[in-house]
Amino acid sequence: MDDLAGCTEARNILEVRDLRVHFPRYTGLLGRRTGWTVAVDGVSFSIEAGRTLGLVGESGCGKTTVGRAVLGLIPTRSGMIRFDGVEISRSGRAQMQAMRRELQIVFQDPGGSLNPRMKIGAIVGEPLVVHGLERRGRGLREQVAALLERCEMPADSMDRFPHEFSGGQKQRIAIARAVALRPRLIVCDEPTSALDVSVQAQILNLLKDLQKEFGLSYLFISHDMNVMQHMCDRIAVMNAGAIVEEETMQNILHAPRHEYTKRLLSAVPVADPKRRAG
Repeated sequence: MDDLAGCTEARNILEVRDLRVHFPRYTGLLGRRTGWTVAVDGVSFSIEAGRTLGLVGESGCGKTTVGRAVLGLIPTRSGMIRFDGVEISRSGRAQMQAMRRELQIVFQDPGGSLNPRMKIGAIVGEPLVVHGLERRGRGLREQVAALLERCEMPADSMDRFPHEFSGGQKQRIAIARAVALRPRLIVCDEPTSALDVSVQAQILNLLKDLQKEFGLSYLFISHDMNVMQHMCDRIAVMNAGAIVEEETMQNILHAPRHEYTKRLLSAVPVADPKRRAG
């Protein structure tokens, strides 16, 4: 990470200010809207180009909602989202469509994010076709093969269907699709939580390698502090829709200030060969 910082000017690729997301609440037989559920309440943070900000918290705290709001996948109630100097929270449909090339996501469930009726080649190559960067044919197949191999999958995977692969392999395919457009920011929404521990480490190392190679920035969402420690430069701790603390990874680990952060850290299992089960 440090060598990357030395060769690029530190600047924010993403800025989020006072973000609020409310979901309508419906009741009764007619399903009338009777109120609003506050999912995200005044969240602010920024991510430097080429860096990783971790968004950590328990299930239901609003961290996934933040990630999807940043990508424009769900509407926001208020607040500002600025990507590379452009306020995308006020962008029209056409401008947001153009931004899709720069903003991608890797979902928690690799199986659920891949169309089971499409072959892998079509899944990985689809973004290139949709954005007019490549036509279907030999050139597209060559690009897809290169993407798969870069993500440590054999090129002939493109002629198979998602159900033929393990969870870790499916996540590699999803990552290949995410980097196909050479985006500048990827939201990683619990990308390893459904995988075995040994596979988790491989996926995290792949994400770090791709970050160095392509200068990627990550918003990395997780409930796992061990994963965060491996991936993140800074950590924002979320609780009940708000960020309660944001600091460098080292300061969060060794000098947490907020009581909620301390509780999260105390729940992290620590390997201790001297401790025996009672």
